[in-house]
Amino acid sequence: MDVPKMLLQYRYHITIVIASSLSVSLLLYAAPRIMTILAYFWPLLASTTLFLVAIIAFGGVSKFSIEGHRHGEKAGEGLLDYVTGITEHT
Repeated sequence: MDVPKMLLQYRYHITIVIASSLSVSLLLYAAPRIMTILAYFWPLLASTTLFLVAIIAFGGVSKFSIEGHRHGEKAGEGLLDYVTGITEHT
């Protein structure tokens, strides 16, 4: 099989590969660098980190998950019972 027939057989594949590689190269050329993005968003990242550290330091994470549950009750069952209107049996 000679080359022109083979090229005609795979012309759609070759076109898709060339178009996708051109689009990826244009996106990489036009995209901002990672340091530019970090320089723009560093105040947001720093404040979010400080906020999460303050929550963990002052409030604790696992304290609320075990507090206020009756013996044998799972974490969301009380809320689900309230929403569905099931009264509590004592």
